[in-house]
Amino acid sequence: MFIRNTTTYVISILAITAVIYWYTQNENDSPTNVYLTQTLSHGDIVHTISANGTLTPVVLVNVGTQVSGTVAKLHADFNDQVETGQILAELDPALLQAQLEQSKANLQSAQTQYNIQDNKLKRHHQLFTQGFISVEALEIVRQEHDAARAQLIVSKAQVERDRANLNYSIIKSPISGVVIARDVDLGQTVAANFQTPVLFQIAKDLREMQINISVAEADIGLLHIDQPINFTVDAYPNITYVGTVKQVRLNPTIQENVVTYNVVAMVNNDDGSLLPGMTANIHFVVNQRHNVLRVSNAALRFQPKDSTTNTDKNRQPATQDGQSTIYKLVDEQPVITPITTGITDGHFTEITAGNVQTNDRVIIREKRDQQDGESKFRLRMF
Repeated sequence: MFIRNTTTYVISILAITAVIYWYTQNENDSPTNVYLTQTLSHGDIVHTISANGTLTPVVLVNVGTQVSGTVAKLHADFNDQVETGQILAELDPALLQAQLEQSKANLQSAQTQYNIQDNKLKRHHQLFTQGFISVEALEIVRQEHDAARAQLIVSKAQVERDRANLNYSIIKSPISGVVIARDVDLGQTVAANFQTPVLFQIAKDLREMQINISVAEADIGLLHIDQPINFTVDAYPNITYVGTVKQVRLNPTIQENVVTYNVVAMVNNDDGSLLPGMTANIHFVVNQRHNVLRVSNAALRFQPKDSTTNTDKNRQPATQDGQSTIYKLVDEQPVITPITTGITDGHFTEITAGNVQTNDRVIIREKRDQQDGESKFRLRMF
């Protein structure tokens, strides 16, 4: 009997406790705890345009070869610092040297033939002046002399050409810089019959780099020369780099009816942390405001679900750009307040005019639905 009474007493206490708890929670659904608010504050707002680009050296030279051959020696490798005129590689000169020797022999033969024709012309000219030969005979000898002289000139040009080709077998750096790519190996055969093969890529100076940025046509009108940019790279996500717009190129790129324009920005790289080929996540600074009154964009989007309040009856839709409304929480009641807005950064919007001030509480959303759901859930449990 004692156990039964004790059990009944415990159950009664638990039931009373549950009812009190449920009632207390429902009491929290008063208007003072219905809205989630945020206070107005001063701060900086930066209006930006996002885009992606690729870091490249300002001056990038592709070093190739004008003659074909087999790579016999390599004098430069990746990341090597080179000077103007420094030897980078050498091709096997055997065939080119043989061609030059052959051209020299042809030149010597042409020189000999020219000397013979020159002496012959002098003798025939003397005979003509003495009346021993006709004019026609002298003209024939003169034509042979001119042909020999022309062949001599051709032979000289061929020697110069073969000598130049032999010099081209020694690949030299056209600029001072750093080797960022080497596309040839020792013993590899390069052919320059149809196009010049690229053997090395040399960047002139990596302390200053540029970003080639693809910008949509909808945003290109907001960009201009010397406009500042902020960007990050995946290698250093916590570091923000700065740069300026150098050029907005007029030539569009059209892919699947999407029009983009190439924008070139200059970047300082004194510390050498930025490398060629890195992808830059860029933000063009279109406009910025410092220490202005700002409101969360969530407050601009807020609409109360209960439209029976007196404040909603006086609300007028915004008909002009920059006109909007927010709800201030005054005496725990929402009060509609018209404001004039300026620039936005996607999170906050500048307030340029309106009956608001710092530390005003504005509503960003309602908590009523969440609390109603929790109340119903408790009711079902008990």
